[in-house]
Amino acid sequence: MAAESKRIEDFGQVSRTVGTVFRYLLLAATMFGIVTLAVLLVYVANDAIQPLSADAGWYLVYFLTLVAPTAAVGWYVRRRDREAFAFGVFLVGLLVVSLMFSGGVGLLVVDVVPPLVAFAFAIALVVPVGVSVGLTRYAHRIAFTPRLAITTLAFYLSLLGIPGPLGGVLGVPQLVPSLAQAIQGIPVIPVDWMMVGTVIGGAAAGATAAYVAGVRDARTGLYAGAAAFVAVLASAVVGPLAGLSSVPAIVVTGVALVPTATYAWRGAFTEERRPAGVGFAAVVVGGALVGAVAVDALGFAGPQSWVDWGFLTSSHSGTAVDAGLYPAIGGSILLMATVAALSFPLGVGAAVYLEEYAPDNALTRFVDVNISNLAGVPSVVYGLLGLGVFVTYLGQPPGTVLVGGATLALLILPIVIISAREAIRSVPSDLRQASYGMGATRWQTVRNVVLPEAFPGILTGTILALGRAIGETAPLIMIGAPNVVFNLPSTLSSKVSAMPLQVYAWSSLFASEDFYTKAVPAGVVVLLAVLLAMNSVAIVLRNKFERTG
Repeated sequence: MAAESKRIEDFGQVSRTVGTVFRYLLLAATMFGIVTLAVLLVYVANDAIQPLSADAGWYLVYFLTLVAPTAAVGWYVRRRDREAFAFGVFLVGLLVVSLMFSGGVGLLVVDVVPPLVAFAFAIALVVPVGVSVGLTRYAHRIAFTPRLAITTLAFYLSLLGIPGPLGGVLGVPQLVPSLAQAIQGIPVIPVDWMMVGTVIGGAAAGATAAYVAGVRDARTGLYAGAAAFVAVLASAVVGPLAGLSSVPAIVVTGVALVPTATYAWRGAFTEERRPAGVGFAAVVVGGALVGAVAVDALGFAGPQSWVDWGFLTSSHSGTAVDAGLYPAIGGSILLMATVAALSFPLGVGAAVYLEEYAPDNALTRFVDVNISNLAGVPSVVYGLLGLGVFVTYLGQPPGTVLVGGATLALLILPIVIISAREAIRSVPSDLRQASYGMGATRWQTVRNVVLPEAFPGILTGTILALGRAIGETAPLIMIGAPNVVFNLPSTLSSKVSAMPLQVYAWSSLFASEDFYTKAVPAGVVVLLAVLLAMNSVAIVLRNKFERTG
């Protein structure tokens, strides 16, 4: 076919044939990359899960209880109401991802943070937060500076005491213990499940009450929060009857079941009215549970997967069959908590200053260029930076949680700043002008208008940056993190490993056929599952932000 072309001023010769060829070349390149990645992932997953090792009866049972009902109900719901089908799929995804996160929270409260410490610091945070909330009610009577000073003092006294860390610098002994220290020193303490249930139940109740109040009203939100708190505490009694001890049952209920049930309530009983979607999710979850009970009763063996409960809860071993990822999983969780605590406030603060306060001059442009350049620096360079600054210059012990978290925080800090700036920049200027027109100051506009509007975008960018940090190995190697640890880190000064570092050790230091075909693929699958869970949260937040924006 002859090329159809015409002359357009300032654009030269325009050819539809060339444009079509270019479009299909791009499509072919994209599909090639996707197919290549999919083949690689299938190859790794096949070694880790070994699906062909299951009995034929196992597949038949799950086909009859899960696959066939899901396909039939899903086709029917999607044909009748596409939005209800999407709601049901999201509900199932929410349950799966929240169950994964509940495993991480359970690891922390069972093996890392003692229940009494968590209980003490939770109360020590609630008290100053209550003081801050109370002060906001008198914002029209008390100036901003006194309120900020009182709030800061309340947090300092509650968490650190008098004189706190300043006393260590000045050589003054501790005169008044902090509220957290005082609670930890009481002679009679509740049992572990009561303390964990109070902390997690309180958090779940507060989140549920706020969510339901936003959907309905404050009274309904209060009732929903009370029901969530009671459900979390009741799980400590019901859990052992189902084969789950009290503390893990509390964690699973508070982190996974309560949020999923709350979102299902919204779809079934509010103005959205999507009970068909809830029914589809019930078919999927019920089919999986019925299938698990049926294959156990009939004695059908499932896939001989290396990704099993033993692999997730065991430490490293010299043999691939006994090797586990548990200390590395705990190390990754603690590293990400440290990274988030360091990078999020610094990154968002820098973004707010550069977008809302910094003048447009040569210095600001110089900073902009350097932030963009730092986002593309190889991760090994940040490892060298962490080694030089934190270990050599500041004298911190190498390979600890604090040094590793600080190094990874430096790695993702430019990414957090850039994503936060883009989110702040996307807030319409009309909202700012309306706030100024009502007499608000710049800080009041940033706090009450800009940050709430930009927060979903900021959170999305931060989660994606954390997803990059959790998969990094080179910075941890450079700061001297051990390849293998046999115990979970308990403090910020403890030696720490991480999932990618453990997989690297299995593929190099313990290189053998067994590790290549068993432990390494299983570790890769677990790491990819964590990354997909984190990215799914970012995608959901981004889509919701785009719909409401």
